[in-house]
Amino acid sequence: MTRDGLADRISLIFPHLLHIDPPAIDTDLFDSGVLDSLGFVELLLRLEQEFGVSVALDDLELDNFRTVGRIAEFVEARTDPRPLRLVHPRAGR
Repeated sequence: MTRDGLADRISLIFPHLLHIDPPAIDTDLFDSGVLDSLGFVELLLRLEQEFGVSVALDDLELDNFRTVGRIAEFVEARTDPRPLRLVHPRAGR
C-alpha cells in the first residue's frame, strides 16, 4: 500500500471510528484542536486495531502523530509491507 493510500485509510478512522470531521493530511491535529488527550488515546487504540501497530512508550512522541501524514509514516515504518506467506509445516522436509 502506498503512503497516500495509508493516509486515506487513516483519515477514515476520524469520521467512522472517532466521530470527528476528517482533517486535511497536513493539519496539525493538536494545535487545531482536532485531537485532545482522550481522542489521542482513542486514535492509538484504533491504529492498533486497524493496522496491528502497537505503540511503545518510547514511540509516544507527539510529532509522530501531529498530522495524518506523519501518522501514515509512523504506521508504514512499523508494518511489514510484504504479504504473509503461509507455509505448510511439513513443506520444508
